[in-house]
Amino acid sequence: MMGENILFERDGAIGILKVNRPKSLNALNPATVREIAACLTEVQQDQSIRCLIITGEGDRAFVAGADISAMVSMSVLEGKAFSALGLQTLRVLEELPIPVIAAVNGFALGGGTELALACDLIIAADKARFGQPEINLGVIPGFGGTQRLARRIGLPRARELIYSGDMIDAQTAFQYGLANKVVPLADLMTEAKTLAHKLAAKPPFAIRQAKEAINAGIDMDIDNACRFENEAFALTFATEDKAEGMKAFLEKREAKFTGR
Repeated sequence: MMGENILFERDGAIGILKVNRPKSLNALNPATVREIAACLTEVQQDQSIRCLIITGEGDRAFVAGADISAMVSMSVLEGKAFSALGLQTLRVLEELPIPVIAAVNGFALGGGTELALACDLIIAADKARFGQPEINLGVIPGFGGTQRLARRIGLPRARELIYSGDMIDAQTAFQYGLANKVVPLADLMTEAKTLAHKLAAKPPFAIRQAKEAINAGIDMDIDNACRFENEAFALTFATEDKAEGMKAFLEKREAKFTGR
């Protein structure tokens, strides 16, 4: 699919969604967020896509934030609606039943950090920069940053970044546990695709159950979280992929998962 503000392409079983507003450093305006939401709906319905990569067009920015020129004249109700649109879209992204990788190629500020936080894994180019600078504009993160950043890197560091509005570089993001890996910019998409193809080859139902257990369990007490895991674990025993995986292990061969 192609839109005015995004690009989408396939590479085998992986999908690649690019925010395509390089002249605006891929900033998110309402139209762009709606296009992302529509693309995610299509990805969700396409069972042949087993992993998704999200990145930004060009070599300067992943997403440099929300589009200030679009927000400057928003009323209270319009601002609330824009935030609600972003929150709903990133929740759909977070709940996709497949792994999602953010390939952060440059500035990931404000809504860009929030977009990356809604992905399962973050691979950052060495020139990437992260931050929640909304406080410097007289507002706060509105696409889930006050919630997901603390869950990803802990309360003290999240508070510092949100209260100060400061940026951090890719290595600091890695040290904080925000980024999973830092690579040279020239290698970013190769690394992201290699990981995506690796994950796409795993049994999709087991991946889905693992993702649901992680996402649900993080907000539960340990007993209820383990009960959730127990149910998710049991359901994998109904799949052909479970039988194939265990048989392949015993036969000392590579498993061939079919998604059934």
